[in-house]
Amino acid sequence: MSTAATPPGMVNITIDGKAVRSPAGTTVFDAARMNGVVIPTLCHLQNQTPVGVCRLCLVDTGARVLAAACVRPVEPGMKVVTNSEKVLGARKTVLEMLMADHPSPCARQQHSGDCELETQAKSAGITHPRFAKRSISRGKDESSLAIAVDHDACILCDRCIRGCDEVKTNFVMGRSGKGYSTGIAFDLNAPMGDSTCISCGECMVSCPTGALTNKGVVGTEITTGPGAQGFEAEELLRIPVFKGVSGTFLEMNRGAIVKRTYRKGEILCKEGEFGSTAFFITEGTAQVSISTPIAHVKTQGGGKGFFKRLTSTLVGRDEDKRDEEARDRMIPIDGSVDLNYGNPVAEFGPGDLFGEMTCMNFYPRSATVRATTDVVAYEMLRNVLDIMMKNKTFRAQIDESYKQRALENHLRGVPMFSDLAPDFIEHLKGSIELQRFAPGQVITRQGDPADSFYLVRIGFVKVSENYPGGELVLAYLSRGDYFGEIGLLGGGLRTATCTALDHVELVRISGDDFRQMVERFPSVRKGLETVAAERYASNQQRMQMVHSVPIDQFLSQGLMEAQSLLILDLENCTRCDACVNACADAHEGVTRLVRDGLRFDQYLVATSCRQCRDPLCMVGCPVGSIRRRNSLEVIIEDWCIGCGLCARNCPYGNINLHPFEVMAEDPERPGRKKAVIQQKATSCDLCTHLKEPSCVYACPHDAAHRVDPKTFFAEMLGQGSSK
Repeated sequence: MSTAATPPGMVNITIDGKAVRSPAGTTVFDAARMNGVVIPTLCHLQNQTPVGVCRLCLVDTGARVLAAACVRPVEPGMKVVTNSEKVLGARKTVLEMLMADHPSPCARQQHSGDCELETQAKSAGITHPRFAKRSISRGKDESSLAIAVDHDACILCDRCIRGCDEVKTNFVMGRSGKGYSTGIAFDLNAPMGDSTCISCGECMVSCPTGALTNKGVVGTEITTGPGAQGFEAEELLRIPVFKGVSGTFLEMNRGAIVKRTYRKGEILCKEGEFGSTAFFITEGTAQVSISTPIAHVKTQGGGKGFFKRLTSTLVGRDEDKRDEEARDRMIPIDGSVDLNYGNPVAEFGPGDLFGEMTCMNFYPRSATVRATTDVVAYEMLRNVLDIMMKNKTFRAQIDESYKQRALENHLRGVPMFSDLAPDFIEHLKGSIELQRFAPGQVITRQGDPADSFYLVRIGFVKVSENYPGGELVLAYLSRGDYFGEIGLLGGGLRTATCTALDHVELVRISGDDFRQMVERFPSVRKGLETVAAERYASNQQRMQMVHSVPIDQFLSQGLMEAQSLLILDLENCTRCDACVNACADAHEGVTRLVRDGLRFDQYLVATSCRQCRDPLCMVGCPVGSIRRRNSLEVIIEDWCIGCGLCARNCPYGNINLHPFEVMAEDPERPGRKKAVIQQKATSCDLCTHLKEPSCVYACPHDAAHRVDPKTFFAEMLGQGSSK
């Protein structure tokens, strides 16, 4: 180097025996980098503030201890050594300590082979670290649909925190705990999927190991099929609703979103089909409809005598009026609108999102969507949809569309809210809040103050109470149902815990708006008070059950939820199968019971519909067509689309799919119809057209009985427990 005077603001130092000149305030790491000397590091990125936590960049500056180059500023005359035996040995020890806790190969190393820690360890010749793995493990966090979190692969370099705070200014991530229990946390140590993280991907890009990795879509890419077109991330970002989404994330998930073009008359999706995607229309219009016959399955008898043969037919509501109709005539679907019962047809247009529940929860499609003009739509998998729903621009558009197009129908679909005045509904459009909850997330907790009233818009909510004997499920709520009224009308405290069973979206009405509603509309107050009283009485009845029988025995056998059980007294039963044959004879050769099931004491609980108080079969129905009457009968509404999800959900195998031949539109010959097979779900109807169930009547040994479990087993268990 020239012996000329050092320019102002510059510092002369020596690195590995080479004289160099650097600006004052420069770190040793940057001074070495600018002069072609490589110093390894794990915690430092050029666009982030250096923190010196990994200590891999140790260098010898002549001081008593080695210094972290990324945070040590240069000083005039400093002599830096980066490759001495002492320095290399210290770095190797650091790598061994980090590798001792590292799950090798980590997810990043497996997928792309570029885990920085494992690459550095390999370069240092480390195959088996000398140090034992610590026993504390935080495991994995799979709650986010976009980013996989493996806390055991985290080396606490803080690059993700600085990326979240300094680069994206989201301020979601931080450290939690002390000592060995220290780890990366989201918000107040919430699961990543439940936090305010918008999945921009900056933390994932910053992470040097497999602690934060992109959730791939291997095997589920949707870049093929009708009308599929490739696109660049920049193209999406030019569309207003995609602004603010991470371009890096979109580029990494190109296989999880595809642009499709449909010609007039082409079908986007069909009712009853299982899928995993949602659609967002940007151009054109499409018709959404239910093609299944609006008719329910009715069993009717013919001939003479008790064992007259029953025939199942499809009957319209006008021909067979049912009591206790659960809904005003609106059919809920997986979209921004509900369908009118009398004419189940509506329209989707630009800005409409549909298929959200199919995408997030893998439920069957609730309706058929057909292009009425040429349509351009983006089809996306759940990791992309989750990102989009966290995007403020996209979310605001979807929320506004719901408020303007669907809120009024949603409210009026609940009979007791049908008298709400238009001006009050307009007021609610400006004051309601749409809230989203992840599977398993608690919405309200028993004993907490009641400050809100909720309508279920999407998904299913479990309502339960906690007792000394365990949790007791009170109900499963779906679209069109509501909760929170008991606490607001009564003592001001939540009487039950409400939990999201799947991805749930709720309409939150504040306590002030609720009180204004019940004061202004007496019919609404009366209806809510009536339902609240019924729910309270039912809960009290369950409380009596809890105190009268050993709750663990009752719950373990699944008897608490039943209202009507077919039981066989095994001391009298001769296994003649007369009950099974009688059921088959009464239902066109297809039995609705199986002589097998749970055993409780001397009784066999046969496989036949239990008429559950809170049927699991109702969970997931894409059109809300299965419900329980005020009587014992679980009925299936006439708009059932025959997807079969209720049959799969029934834990006792008591729902069947009954095929019927119907006339439907021929897609190959528009304007004409052809005979097709349409399925409708059916379950035990208790032979309501006869004096008593055929299975009970046919038993020659008085072994078959239909009983109310809460009285039959309560007496038996009560006697047993007193011995």
